[in-house]
This record gives sequence, C-alpha cells and structure tokens, in this order.
Amino acid sequence: MMRFGERFQVTIFGSSHGPEVGVEILGIPAGTPVDLDRVQADLDRRRPVGRRLATKRQEEDRLVVDRGLRDGRADGALFRAHVANEDVRREPYDRLRNTPRPGHADYPARIRYGADADLSGGGIFSGRMTAGLVIAGGVARQMLAARGIEVAAFTRSIADVEADAPEALPFSELRSRAAANEVGCPDAAAAARMEEAIAAARRDGDSVGGVIEVRIAGVPVGLGEPFFDSIESAIAHAVFAVPAVKGIEFGAGFSAARMRGSAHNDAFVLENGEVRTATNHAGGILGGLADGMPIVFRAVVKPTSSIARPQATVDLLEHRATTMVVTGRHDPCIVPRAVVVLESVAAFALADLALRGGYLP
Repeated sequence: MMRFGERFQVTIFGSSHGPEVGVEILGIPAGTPVDLDRVQADLDRRRPVGRRLATKRQEEDRLVVDRGLRDGRADGALFRAHVANEDVRREPYDRLRNTPRPGHADYPARIRYGADADLSGGGIFSGRMTAGLVIAGGVARQMLAARGIEVAAFTRSIADVEADAPEALPFSELRSRAAANEVGCPDAAAAARMEEAIAAARRDGDSVGGVIEVRIAGVPVGLGEPFFDSIESAIAHAVFAVPAVKGIEFGAGFSAARMRGSAHNDAFVLENGEVRTATNHAGGILGGLADGMPIVFRAVVKPTSSIARPQATVDLLEHRATTMVVTGRHDPCIVPRAVVVLESVAAFALADLALRGGYLP
C-alpha cells in the first residue's frame, strides 16, 4: 500500500510523529550519479522553515542516506534514505483521539485500523510523508536530466488569484521567477495577491487551496504505455497519493468539454525539421504516449483541513454530537510547499516508464 512503480519502485515509510520518515528505492541503475546536495535542496523547498505563512513546526529535514550509494553513485542495490522527526508534539492530537477531525482521515482510519492506531499529526496519512516522495523525486529527476528531460512546477492559483505563466516561458526563467517569492508563483503581481489571500485566511482561522501546474520538457516521442499504464495513468496514480490532491487535468483538461474537435485537435507542423504541434491541448500525450510536446498537467490542492474554527463532529465514545477546534501547528495553505512534491511524483512516475521502455539505462 506504500509502494509505487514497476522498474523504479518507491516505498515510503514512517509516520508524522514517529522517529523518521523516508523512502526505499529499488531500481536505480548501478553507477547512476546521485547528487545529494540537489536532493537536499528539494527537501529544503518543502520545509516550512523561513516561510511566514506556513506551519511553525520546525523540522531540519537533513537528508540521511542509509544505504545504496558508493562514492556518490548508486550501487544497484536497495537505496534507503530518511529524515528525522524532531519537533514532535503529540498532546494536541491525544486530546482529539475520540473526536475525528473534519476533512482528515481520522474516522475511516480508526474504523480500518482500530482505536490504537497512531494518528498523531495524521500518522501515515500526513503531508509529512511527502518528504520521502521528494527524496525519490530528487533522484529520479537527476536520472531524467541525464536523458535531457526537465521537470518544473509552480503555483498556478491560490484561492481566486490566478497566475499568468505563458507556456513559452523557458524553464530556467520559470524556476527563477517562482523561487523569488514564498508561494512559488512566476507571476510576481499574482504572488503578492496570493500571499494576502493566505494571510487573510489565517487571520480568520481558516485556510485556502489552489492549483499547481507541472511542465515536463524533453520527453522522447513514444515514451509511455497504452491504456492502464499510459503517461496520464501513471502520473495521476502518483499525484493522487499526495495528501490533499483532489483533481487533475492534462493539457486543456476540463475546458476541452466546451471545445469542438476542430479547436481541440493539435495540428502537426514542421519546426526546424522536426514534427511538432501548433498547439498543445493534448498536454504532450496522445494515446498514453509522449508526442514530443511538453507534458502539462495541473492538480487541485484542497484547503488545509486543520483550521482554528469550531467545527461539528461526533464523540465516538459517547456517541453524541459535539464541536471541536483543531489546535497545533498547521499551514493555512499547503499549495506552496506541495509544488516540489508534485514535481517529485511526476519525476519518479516518468522515470519508471522510461526504465520500462528502455529510454533510461
């Protein structure tokens, strides 16, 4: 239940308030260079430390590689890495053990695993588990980069604030613009409004959600598998494992429902001797296979479930209605920290397909 992939197998472990969270990866080809500083940089992008509008939980998230590397290269065996959980506070969750938090997995998890299951901080359902996803994605992205494949994500919207980010924007500029603000948005004016929307929600004891866009360039034509292992299927499978993701669309996505075929079809053209398409409504994927255009998808991230406002729930011991206020340390918007997470899951989903198709050694 905690594993993804066929050739690039990613298995996450740990829990929000356990000793550690991390990942095991099976399938990194022997001799593959792994730059741990780059993986650490991705973990730093996920951390809340230094973010005015994030949770106050202070985790260092220093990468520890337990096995699988020798002199900076994969040894071909199982790779295992983790980060420690150091700033753990169980008390707020112990008080809520018998009153499931709205929007969280508390109730179904209790029914499934019993009253003694450790759900402090969300347990295995917590966003804290995404640290392992980021480690795996950091390794996968380096493998893809060696094949000329780039992955970049950014905040497309928060609440009702939408960013302007033309598809023609070079990846290097997209990254640098997004890194210039706290919300990870390449549109500076929109980023300022997004930050205010988050701050306003926090002042109200509430939260907001948004949309993250991921772009992948340099994918060889034909990469992917038809039907159940299409590029869309693989990416969507990995993306929906990220807590709080509630929707995904590729290319034109849901707006295609309002288009005619003559408008939605991407006409083929020759550009510098190469076959391209004049538009990219398909999001770089046809029949589950890469068509040579950038792969583009967007994922919906719901508002953070933990909010400091009274909410209706039930007391599972006394079988009566009650109200609760979630205490503790929580992000009023998890979209900015989830940007690198969606980059990561897209990278290892694609790496798995690339290994299966022979596009990586």
